[in-house]
Amino acid sequence: MRLSMDWLPHVAYVANRRVRFLWSTWQAYVGCRWWAIEIGRGCRFHGKTFFRRYPVSKITIGNNCTFLSSPNANLIGINRPCMISTMSPDAQVRLGNDCGLSGTVIAAFKEIVLGEHVICGANTLITDSDWHPEDLRSGGSAPVVIGSNVWVGVNATVLKGVRIGDNSVIGGCSVVTCDIPSNVIAAGNPCRVIKLLEPSSPLPESACGPGLAGRTRSHATS
Repeated sequence: MRLSMDWLPHVAYVANRRVRFLWSTWQAYVGCRWWAIEIGRGCRFHGKTFFRRYPVSKITIGNNCTFLSSPNANLIGINRPCMISTMSPDAQVRLGNDCGLSGTVIAAFKEIVLGEHVICGANTLITDSDWHPEDLRSGGSAPVVIGSNVWVGVNATVLKGVRIGDNSVIGGCSVVTCDIPSNVIAAGNPCRVIKLLEPSSPLPESACGPGLAGRTRSHATS
């Protein structure tokens, strides 16, 4: 079957994307080695991800994670590269297996932990500090823990001291300032629970896992 001219732009796009993944992934693994970052097998990178590990601190990345940093790597629109950093000698960042990040910034003064199968939508920010510790209005750092199978929506911000439970979804443009339980959809500024996940409209297994099967239908109060 002959390839019609209508398909050529798409085929060229896919081929260029695969080449970018190969080149960017090689660069990223070299960069992780330079920064003494522990990275698992099968991770993929599109565009340059920026790493910065403060001496003595620790950054660990699990297997099969994907980092999209080029503006066109995710067609929802990425306005910055992924940036993973530690800001003090006691800080640590840990990403579980099968996480996906698009233009995501993760910066830890103390501790930031992502479980497995965490999806971070375009231009998300996760930080455990107010920054500018010299400013008297800035409080101390506090760990951030995001459970497994969590989906953090586009342009969302997760601030210090927050825990997000397994299987939950954070709506786009939300600002998460307090704990979010498991198996809920939460959104807003400040982010609040708006409903429980329903078995009648489950997320794909990669996003919510099998744990939702058989849950009774109900809604959460705001």
